[in-house]
Amino acid sequence: MSFLVIGECVADIVRAPEGSGAADRVHPGGSPANVAYGLARLGRDVTLLTQLADDPAGRLIGAHLKDAGVRVESRGRPERTPSAVVGLDAQGRATYAFDIAWTLEAGEPPAGAPAHVHIGSIAAVTAPGAAAVLAGAERLRDRATVSYDPNVRPELMGEHGPAVARVERCVALADLVKASDEDLAWLYPGEEPEAVAARWLDLGPAVVLVTRGAAGSFAVTRHHTVAAGAPPVDVVDTVGAGDSFMSAVLDALAGRDRAALGALAAGELAELLARAGAAAAVTVSRAGARPPDRAELDAARRAHART
Repeated sequence: MSFLVIGECVADIVRAPEGSGAADRVHPGGSPANVAYGLARLGRDVTLLTQLADDPAGRLIGAHLKDAGVRVESRGRPERTPSAVVGLDAQGRATYAFDIAWTLEAGEPPAGAPAHVHIGSIAAVTAPGAAAVLAGAERLRDRATVSYDPNVRPELMGEHGPAVARVERCVALADLVKASDEDLAWLYPGEEPEAVAARWLDLGPAVVLVTRGAAGSFAVTRHHTVAAGAPPVDVVDTVGAGDSFMSAVLDALAGRDRAALGALAAGELAELLARAGAAAAVTVSRAGARPPDRAELDAARRAHART
């Protein structure tokens, strides 16, 4: 089964905590790029349609992706690779300051017929490139399932009302949506995540997943609502945790068509959340967006099942 991920690459410049004496670290990042990387680490056939500048950060990210087995198709030539300065608090939680332009050009999707298309984050809602992202997903939707992760970055979302409308258009296009409770709190202040997830189902997806950091995650379909706790872990940083969760979800559901996604049993949803949570736990236990390979994920899932 082949995957196509459409979205941005970002150089994550992780600032050391003030007074630590440590140097800043540069990690390859960008939510869609991280999802593609995570899928490749799990042995999946994946292409990333993106933009990479011919600069040191672009070459670093390109080598990082290709070393994992991701086929990278860069469309257009931006002046510089987008960057995000990442600040970490005492618990390893990340905040971001962005320098990003997204100008993906419309065109035919990469060669081949992917069975699944993943979109999300900055690329799906930032003009002018967002139009190409949505057009690509819409063009492929008659023969591929689609997933979406809003990965909300408030600094880049613009006026709130239009931003919510752009996100909901992507939700309506998707068969599977994953969001964090922080995403939903910005999009729908004061609303309970469970209520938002149920309303999103009415827009079209078969499955909505919501992550809650250390509080775990839950899944909602038209037949079931299932919650799971988060595995205990010593957190180094949270960079890429949600993307690792998303990669593990897509890997576990590979080959399921729209009808099969909607028919997932409660036990299947519980195992899906547990496995994806194990992937996120591996990622937060080490610096940067470094998701597990299949052997690491299998070992983590077995270990967490025993606790």
